[in-house]
Amino acid sequence: MLILRHLLGRTAPPVALTVGNFDGVHLGHRAMVARLCSVARERGLSACVMTFEPHPREFFSPDRAPTRLTSLREKLEMLAALGVEQVHVRRFDYNFARTTAEEFIDRILVHGLRARWVLVGDDFRFGARRQGDFSRLCAAGAAEGFEVERMTSFAVDGVRVSSTAVRERLARGDLAGAARLLGRPYSISGRVVAGDRLGTQLGFPTANVQMKHNRPPVAGIFVVDVIGLDEQPRQGVASLGVRPTVKTGGPPVLEVHLLGFCGDLYGRHLQVRFLQKLRDEQKYADLGALTAQIARDVADAQAYFGRSDGPRRSGAR
Repeated sequence: MLILRHLLGRTAPPVALTVGNFDGVHLGHRAMVARLCSVARERGLSACVMTFEPHPREFFSPDRAPTRLTSLREKLEMLAALGVEQVHVRRFDYNFARTTAEEFIDRILVHGLRARWVLVGDDFRFGARRQGDFSRLCAAGAAEGFEVERMTSFAVDGVRVSSTAVRERLARGDLAGAARLLGRPYSISGRVVAGDRLGTQLGFPTANVQMKHNRPPVAGIFVVDVIGLDEQPRQGVASLGVRPTVKTGGPPVLEVHLLGFCGDLYGRHLQVRFLQKLRDEQKYADLGALTAQIARDVADAQAYFGRSDGPRRSGAR
């Protein structure tokens, strides 16, 4: 998949295009991408997605912006797996925020991306102060020679699928509900980095998975599986939180203990899939109480996976 951060103009191949944040790449997004790729194949166009970095709400109201479901890397990997041929990552800054609806159509869609067919959602707005709407886009398409199609909202079990709905379910620990809207278990991907080795000292070594954002949409102790080590996922238990027993005021940390694993994971890029929440994070009186609770969490994870082996006391750091 080709990733672009600038407009190619005349050198760009004509595209079938859809535009959006695509945070989480949930089932609604996947339906849009499937339609995009189908039309692109039929018409001999390149299937192109235009997305934004940072999220527009992060630019306008960083303190009130919603937590991200996916990092840019995760989003791009998912779009590539769905068959998207190119992604235009548009930097959302002050200059872009001032772009009028007419400028967006002329400079970006028509001459920058060479769009021949454009797919938008039913709530799509564009241009400064969200002045552009579906009717304006259709009128511009008729004048400039590109077609426009609108996709209605995608629903699962009577619920409109949206990034907001996914966040709400994750926040209340409803991982199964979030997975139904995502079409997959919620996951966080990152590289294993050095930690303080407290897990090793307590007898439950962990992989410290680096997160791109400090406001994850979930918190607590979870049953997980991990992709990126072997052909099959590895089973484990994870803690995602601020570790109140050992630190005050620290950022959220994702630590994963892999059941029955022994090996060095530093530098590996792992995908951690959240399967079931065991409990909320708690502050314990001392490390002894924390260690006892970790042992219970590991036993609960083993029971979830139907394992009978006890925890291995060496492994990922």
